[in-house]
Amino acid sequence: MMAHSLEGDSAVELGFTHLVFHAPGPDQERFLRAYAEQVLPRLRRRFGWCYKAGVMEIGAIFPQNEIGNDPAVIKDYAQAAEALGYDYILAFDHVLGANPASHTLSRTPMPPTIGAETEPYGYTHAFHEIFVLFGFLAAATERIGFMTGVVILPQRQTALVAKQAAALDVLSGGRLRLGVGIGWNQVEYEALGENFTNRGRRSEEQIEVMRALWTQELVTFEGEWHSITDAGLNPLPVQKPIPIWIGGYAAPVLRRIGAVSDGWVFGAGGSPATARRRSMDAMMETVHGHAREAGRDPADIGLEAMVGFADRGPEGCAETIAEWKDRGASHASIDTMGAELETPDDHIDAIRRAKEAIGNA
Repeated sequence: MMAHSLEGDSAVELGFTHLVFHAPGPDQERFLRAYAEQVLPRLRRRFGWCYKAGVMEIGAIFPQNEIGNDPAVIKDYAQAAEALGYDYILAFDHVLGANPASHTLSRTPMPPTIGAETEPYGYTHAFHEIFVLFGFLAAATERIGFMTGVVILPQRQTALVAKQAAALDVLSGGRLRLGVGIGWNQVEYEALGENFTNRGRRSEEQIEVMRALWTQELVTFEGEWHSITDAGLNPLPVQKPIPIWIGGYAAPVLRRIGAVSDGWVFGAGGSPATARRRSMDAMMETVHGHAREAGRDPADIGLEAMVGFADRGPEGCAETIAEWKDRGASHASIDTMGAELETPDDHIDAIRRAKEAIGNA
């Protein structure tokens, strides 16, 4: 079925499978450019068309540990990323940083097949609150998307996260992709008054609750950890529901990704060739198996890879992203932290050089 004279979002909601556009001759080039720059990225984010169409989105990881606290500089970075043609900005989440002198800080171990561990974050690492940060950047940009990579979901109140995400989605015009994980820092859980030991199981119910709140005006829900009686969010988000991606590698996480997630934040792992040697194939097949068990098409599950600039440079980033695309990744984001870049302008220059290398690859 074809749609004439309909906005892309409206056409899909009405069940159309093809969009046909007509632009008069003199305006055709301008129209097609505007469609490519504004409409198509929105449709990809909202309806997941990029996964099956083989279109890869490229993001810039916000260098929050190194960029500083000047609002003008933070805005400049986001606007530069948008002007360079990046599809989204990805940022990490921590509420509190612990003192390693008084706490034993240890991340949940990665499988030895994934890659080297990095030092856990502590109180000396800066993290701008992720929803506030993206709300600020949404007002300073027009097109670029926002990806939380990842919100530590079980240490936050579920209805409040749903409200914050919905508000951000409304104020950004539907530009949010919500990545979630269960985290490793028990100090944060203690301070926020949440249970660290049941965080994995609880997160699955949290996802169910959030999706209900995003798609229904009134929700009644009675679960193991949540109780809502005939109440709802207002306003509802633009995206109904907001895409939820899950990060992690443990067996229960892989099951959740396959069963309920819109995508897998693979995160660390370097090039897919390295990851493949270190059992990425087995993990992907596990995710796909759980998807099939849940009656889902594995092709509907996106894959986010994070690529480090520090040990590759711009050409190496382009090569690695091309390898990930060949492996079926739908998204790849470039991390410029840890590359001995001295100023925010250096980070902007790094993502510029990386984007040029990707365009020339």
